[in-house]
Amino acid sequence: MASYLKGEKIMTNSIGWIIVAFVMYMLLMVIVGAICARQNNDSEDYFLGGRKLNGFVAALSAQASDMSGWLLMGLPGSVYALGTGQSWIAVGLFLGTVFNWLFISKRLRRYTIRAGNALTLPTYFENRFHDKKRVLLFVSSVTIVIFFLVYTASALAAGGKLFNSVFGVDYRIALTIGAGVILIYTFMGGFLAVCVTDFIQGTLMLVALLAVPLLAWNIIGFGNVSEVLNQSGFVGGADAFLSMTSDANGTYSAVDIISQLAWGLGYCGMPHILVRFMAVKDEKELKKSKGIAIGWVALSLGFACIIGVVGRAFLYPEILTDGAEEKVFIEMIIKLFTESFGVPLIAGIFLCGILAAIMSTADSQLLVSASSVSEDIVNGVMNKKADSKTTLLISHITVFVIAILAYLIALNPNSSIMGLVSNAWAGLGSAFGPIVLMSLFWKRTNFTGAVAGIVSGALTVIVWDYIPLVSGQTLGGATGLYSLAVGFFISLAAIVIGSLVTPAPSAEMLEEFDDVVNNRNIAG
Repeated sequence: MASYLKGEKIMTNSIGWIIVAFVMYMLLMVIVGAICARQNNDSEDYFLGGRKLNGFVAALSAQASDMSGWLLMGLPGSVYALGTGQSWIAVGLFLGTVFNWLFISKRLRRYTIRAGNALTLPTYFENRFHDKKRVLLFVSSVTIVIFFLVYTASALAAGGKLFNSVFGVDYRIALTIGAGVILIYTFMGGFLAVCVTDFIQGTLMLVALLAVPLLAWNIIGFGNVSEVLNQSGFVGGADAFLSMTSDANGTYSAVDIISQLAWGLGYCGMPHILVRFMAVKDEKELKKSKGIAIGWVALSLGFACIIGVVGRAFLYPEILTDGAEEKVFIEMIIKLFTESFGVPLIAGIFLCGILAAIMSTADSQLLVSASSVSEDIVNGVMNKKADSKTTLLISHITVFVIAILAYLIALNPNSSIMGLVSNAWAGLGSAFGPIVLMSLFWKRTNFTGAVAGIVSGALTVIVWDYIPLVSGQTLGGATGLYSLAVGFFISLAAIVIGSLVTPAPSAEMLEEFDDVVNNRNIAG
């Protein structure tokens, strides 16, 4: 009882400093949004920052926008609960990141410029396949909005859980605060504000990821982690927990490992990541970005998994269960800097690292969704021919509407961050990953194949994850196979078949493809 009261007193004395850190951080983000807003003269500035990102900002922005709250909450929580076998997800994501930067980034930047200086992924598809009827524009824009609603909801839910855990604020009030700050600076500053804040957030995330588990590990004793894990209640003890091929439920099957590695396939189709490649100032800066981004991802994914391992030992005898596993990093920070070291301001700064991960993804998703509606659906499909000021106004309205809808989805405090991210990632990766790859590397890809690929990929994930077809279970639940592993290859097959059974691309399309491959007629 005395120990409990002491802990309550420590937390009460610390909360003021943590609040100071949060307020300072959020004010900084809003100020950045206000400064960047002055540089938005037209829609290209708002959606691509005028194609003038430098290598450092592009690299950290791309990866920070990718690594949402699941990096510091979902992934560590999964490792904490089920053991290091969950790290196969990190392996798949790292391989996907490397492939994306080495093979996709340069050619996509070239092609979006050659294909009518496309500002968004749907516009790129339309221009790449000379779609005069704008079918691709409509289909891809609607797909983005649907799955980004779920993805943005996951980020907002993570923010709500963070504020709820740290401050004891009701989840719904906490959700409202986090959503409000993200909405304000995305609304004001557009793409440049998002990228600059993502750069700040990516740096803060990495510092938090590196420092916290190393400090906690030092307190436990570098040689004592296995011993504590044996006492932590995990079935099979430390050997099972630290195994990459088994967990508390038994030996991992090939389906388990394939499903986790399949996460890496999603990178090729993530609009909020691909748009960073399109926005880099030149190929020299893009080359610089590769090394920075790959290094950042290797460290962040590796240490996110280490947090799950060290956290189980550091927080013992407390065992987080029933969804609280996703708060392991939060609990480590609070215990480490309020109880062990007595520096609550540092706790607040590192907790802002988690907020950074959440905000860096939510802002990017809001912006990509806004660009899909204003640039692609209103200006493109509806053919309204709006001027730049009207387009910006529509974008601002869309950001607001998408944020409200995502907020409503996230209102359930029992929502799983990892589950929401998993579904959205699978949908976007299956719909867009194969067609991005084939549009860049297979000359024979045509309009029919592109439409078939996007539609089949998106529908496969919806059917696989949401429709109970096997004794009341979904196909995903019955087979244990991740929907992205299925949807990606069904989409790929649909592209190939659809392209081969219909007429070949026009001579003009083939010439554009050769220009990109040989770096001819590329302005910028």
